[in-house]
Amino acid sequence: MRAVVQRVSSASVVVDGQPVGAIDEAGLLVLVGVNHTDTRAEAARLAAKLWGLRILHGEKSCSDVGAPLLVVSQFTLYGDTRKGRRPTWQAAAPGPVAEPLVEAVVEELRGLGAHVETGSFGADMKVSLVNDGPITLVIDL
Repeated sequence: MRAVVQRVSSASVVVDGQPVGAIDEAGLLVLVGVNHTDTRAEAARLAAKLWGLRILHGEKSCSDVGAPLLVVSQFTLYGDTRKGRRPTWQAAAPGPVAEPLVEAVVEELRGLGAHVETGSFGADMKVSLVNDGPITLVIDL
């Protein structure tokens, strides 16, 4: 699994002009990509990493201060641009494999006590955020 994590002061996702997920306070926006070999175990590891990641102000984690997370599926994180001008998506897991694993990350986070908002898997989403810092990390599991 791969995640791009941004510390934000707010973030939201809109689909077809309607808001589907939003956090209106300091927290994390997490873009999650899944590859063919990922399992539920990686989803649990990613959730634990996100919940305990100390990148909020004062070196705090979401678990320390109860900060919310907005989790958005993002298959393009596995785009390969090494050849040519058009990315390939071969490393990205197909929807029937990826969707349950992105949902597993969300379920695991909620099981840890997190407030989690989400995007809409497979939809054309408009993501807005106010990056705080800016702090942006890439997590590969």
